[in-house]
Amino acid sequence: MASIDIIKEQCIGCKKCVGACPFGAIEIIGKKAEIKDNCTLCGVCVESCKFNAINFEFDVVENVDISNYEGIFVFAEQRYGKLKTVSLELIGKAKSLAQELNTSVTAVLLGHSIDNLSKELIAYGADKVLVMDAPWLNDFNDHVYGEVMVKLIKDYKPEIVLIGATSNGRSLAPHISSSLRTGLTADCTVLDIDKEERLLLQTRPAFGGNLMATIVCENHRPQMSTVRPKVFKPLEPDYSREGIINILPIPTPVERFVEKIKNIDNNETISLADADIIVSVGKGIGSAKNIQLAKDLADVLGGALGASRSVVDSGWIPYSQQIGQTGKTVAPKIYIACGISGAIQHIAGLADIETIVAINIDPDAPIFKVAHYGIVGDCREILPMLIKKIK
Repeated sequence: MASIDIIKEQCIGCKKCVGACPFGAIEIIGKKAEIKDNCTLCGVCVESCKFNAINFEFDVVENVDISNYEGIFVFAEQRYGKLKTVSLELIGKAKSLAQELNTSVTAVLLGHSIDNLSKELIAYGADKVLVMDAPWLNDFNDHVYGEVMVKLIKDYKPEIVLIGATSNGRSLAPHISSSLRTGLTADCTVLDIDKEERLLLQTRPAFGGNLMATIVCENHRPQMSTVRPKVFKPLEPDYSREGIINILPIPTPVERFVEKIKNIDNNETISLADADIIVSVGKGIGSAKNIQLAKDLADVLGGALGASRSVVDSGWIPYSQQIGQTGKTVAPKIYIACGISGAIQHIAGLADIETIVAINIDPDAPIFKVAHYGIVGDCREILPMLIKKIK
């Protein structure tokens, strides 16, 4: 995974990288450059630094034979036997895209006791429905659902995968795209097709909604998008339509994976999805070893540990704990942001939080605009005091 870091010993705070960054993702703090959470890993800043103070590790690009991929997958999200409306909206849109590509639409339905939903998906435009019905799929788990989806995509090789930008979809889609090492465009508002190149044109708001960006995934498959509910309208259902319904067997490797996840979940005190209190870390925590301070605070509060993308990209913490647009969406009662600048991509992962507490050394950090309580100071000094006081 690509990552970027400032080598503090070589940085002199000349600000050339600040001016070079097209996303305003670098700032000078204490005469040293700092990479903020809205960094897109574009690498433009590297050439601007004359002191070799920016360590940038590129992703290894693997050649993929995209000619083997065909068809459109729609993740048909359901909760306890009832389809989410966004799934039907996406099937309708997928149908129009499929006509442009002269291909078919497959709905992927995962859950328990969901047989009756297959005909509804076909009525709304799906040509085929892949059904996996098992008791352990009754409750959504992004790891379990993600691994099932990854296996199905590897087996069936769809060229496009569409997922609703619900709380579940926003945690599922990044799991799939990172596992398959393909692109993902979040919160699309327009989807279109370049027929000549068979490319999905994915349009979404960018730069805080000030412009619309159209994104393509040229070299990898599948092309993946999440779409917010109500962006597209579902087709009028035709219950006389016929389609193919495949009841999928439960593969042994997936069963073993599920048992592994269950064991992991049993060993954890609390998950991000269930946590009433989350202590989350950004690059302002300083280093990987300082994350233990945040974990200690989470432990004394009976909460869970989260992280921003920059911390995950640096390999300091697993992806499963990432919060934000390309990570999990969380809704705890209390969210404590430690050394997180507050980029819009991170804030997108915070939903209906009663109290946000921000700790940051930079008094102008954007996180303070959304925080209910703010502490201007170094996390490495503040966290031990909080832990001692709470204990």
